[in-house]
Amino acid sequence: MIESFKLKGVATYKPDGIEVNDLKKINFFYGANGCGKTTATNYLTDTSIEKFNECAVQWQGGQPLKTLVYNKAFREKNFGGSDIAGVFTIGEATTEQVEQIRLKKAEYDNEESQLKSYQKILTQKNGELNTAENEFTEQCWSQYKKYESDFKEALQGSLKKKLFKDKILQFSVSATDKEQVLEYELLIEKGKTLLGERPEVYPEISFNITHSLSIIEQDEIWQKVIVGKSDVNIAAMMDALGSHDWVNQGRKYISNDSCPFCQQDTINDAFKAQLEGYFDDDFLVQTERVSSLKQTYSFNSKEVISSLSKLIENEKHNPNSKLDLEAFIPYFYSLESAIKSNNLGFADKAEKASLQLEVSYTIDALSELKSLIDKANSEIQKHNQLATDFDNETSKFKAQVWQFLADEINDDFKRYFKKARGLEKAVSGLGKTVVERTEKATSLKAELAVLSKNNTSVQPAVDEINRLLKAYGFLNFEIVPSKQLANHYVIQRQDGTLALDTLSEGEVTFITFLYFVQLANGALTQDAVTENRVVVIDDPISSLDSNVLYIVSAIVKQLIKEVKDGSSIKQLLLFTHNVYFHKEASFQGGRSNGCNQTHFWILRKANNITTIQPYNQNNPIESSYELLWREIKEQGNNSCITIQNTMRRILENYFKILGKFSDDDFEAKFQNQQEQQVCRSLLYWINDGSHCLPDDLFIQSQNDTVDIYRNVFKDVFKHSGHIAHYNMMMGIEETQVKMTEEQNAAA
Repeated sequence: MIESFKLKGVATYKPDGIEVNDLKKINFFYGANGCGKTTATNYLTDTSIEKFNECAVQWQGGQPLKTLVYNKAFREKNFGGSDIAGVFTIGEATTEQVEQIRLKKAEYDNEESQLKSYQKILTQKNGELNTAENEFTEQCWSQYKKYESDFKEALQGSLKKKLFKDKILQFSVSATDKEQVLEYELLIEKGKTLLGERPEVYPEISFNITHSLSIIEQDEIWQKVIVGKSDVNIAAMMDALGSHDWVNQGRKYISNDSCPFCQQDTINDAFKAQLEGYFDDDFLVQTERVSSLKQTYSFNSKEVISSLSKLIENEKHNPNSKLDLEAFIPYFYSLESAIKSNNLGFADKAEKASLQLEVSYTIDALSELKSLIDKANSEIQKHNQLATDFDNETSKFKAQVWQFLADEINDDFKRYFKKARGLEKAVSGLGKTVVERTEKATSLKAELAVLSKNNTSVQPAVDEINRLLKAYGFLNFEIVPSKQLANHYVIQRQDGTLALDTLSEGEVTFITFLYFVQLANGALTQDAVTENRVVVIDDPISSLDSNVLYIVSAIVKQLIKEVKDGSSIKQLLLFTHNVYFHKEASFQGGRSNGCNQTHFWILRKANNITTIQPYNQNNPIESSYELLWREIKEQGNNSCITIQNTMRRILENYFKILGKFSDDDFEAKFQNQQEQQVCRSLLYWINDGSHCLPDDLFIQSQNDTVDIYRNVFKDVFKHSGHIAHYNMMMGIEETQVKMTEEQNAAA
């Protein structure tokens, strides 16, 4: 069935279009000529026509059915030539064969119904899956917007929502270790190197921290008191005076016998021998060691200080420096100070061999400086690794960025994955069921086609059309087999001449409609006889006499009954501009309003724009008599001025014109004189109110009077034995009547 259709951008339909929703099995569309009914039926005839590009139709379960449309185009197509294509129907089969076809058709229809049900659920689940996917896609895209300025270059190639979402899924599914996700700050730092131009290789800081200074500093000689031999005569005196270093220094200035201290000739061979004995070889070795260590330390420390000074100066002017100069320079100054102090102390020791020194150790400062240099070189090595293996590192970095983004949205991913997995499982199961049902429906359709092919003919349709023509007084022409084409027919008069060109417009309309009805119940080919179809009828009573209108109405009613009972016609859409035909065709089962299988619409055109108004199951087309009763039913919303005229017209139409009642007859139905007087006052009141307007100067409240006479109006029907008619027209159900009677009896 058609669930809905939209008409837009064609004929008089407004630019934003009209939508016809909630179509039922039976659908009535009323509209005046020129309001767009034929445009609608032309669209449903062929939705692929270019001018209908902006229009749309929605089928139940997404499965279109064959659509048969009766309108002017149908008449021109099928009765534009001399020959008419034959309509195949099931008409010559035995009762058993017809029953067999009916059962097979019922089985096929049931399978089709089940298939559409599963297809509808499948469509719904696919919709839910698409919605979940779209929501997750937007959540992923929000991550891109959040980090766009940081990682846009790393995300190139996936900057469309769906591609971005797919990439997130790729890394979300493969994420097994949260420790693999890098921190945001580290990614930013790596990005500075990898998201620009290919970086250059930086030289490492070349500086070897020697341990020679520490070895010299830790030598025990600096704390050792170096003096001569103690067993020499002068040793006691030198020890007492503490003049070891003074004497040792003076020895350098002894020449001949003159003393370098008192300038007297007191130096003799014996004294020289004592001096030589005191300052023996061991003393000389130790003092020479002090002098050598001092010189080595002085040389090496100058090299260290010079190298570090150059290093600091270079790094200050290096824009790509990795060395932490803020930490490095204080340690350098500390080292420099310690070395300067040691050089002074070592010089003193060389002059005064007996001196004990407090050495300033440089090992801690050197270790800290080395650590900072190693750290800088480590950073340089990392950078150089990126630079030398740029492509691989860039690829690795991009993966790390995706991993980071996937981790950021991990909670949303888990919710989406759980929901999507359930929906995908449902879609997969439903898909298999749909395939199986489709195969079974196809098989049943093939079996039905074989059964129908063996029991179909075009002759029953011809016989039925001719029977209806004669039954309704069209005696001067009939349909007979064509002499030129097999399974084709022509319209022939009694004298044997072809009648198509000489038929009146009304006759052509009637016979084409009869032909269409047969086609709606059959097909132009044997295989298609039992196919389900949608039938659309546009003004079938155009140019017909008034008496034929009721004939067509009866045929349409029969079609409606077949649709409701379940036939190959699954849905009927009826368009008409004729109020009387609409009223007749829509009157079903003793009621003018529809059932839950019926929907009513009215098409209107104002200012050359077509609009549509739905009325659901309420028939908007009513007789004038029904409208009078509506005035009574809806009196609370209407003016009291017209109520008297309305009551008078109802009583005159029902009792006087149809029932031949007089005013006296009304009165006689009441039991006593008092009630008869009340009835007479009602007649006076409604007659007076029908010919003049009440004067507000004298009548202060009309509502009280109306309520009184409404009860008398009801009593007229009650006492005359026509209360059932009153209840029917007022829409009072039988249960309500019984309840009211019981309440009155109890009171």
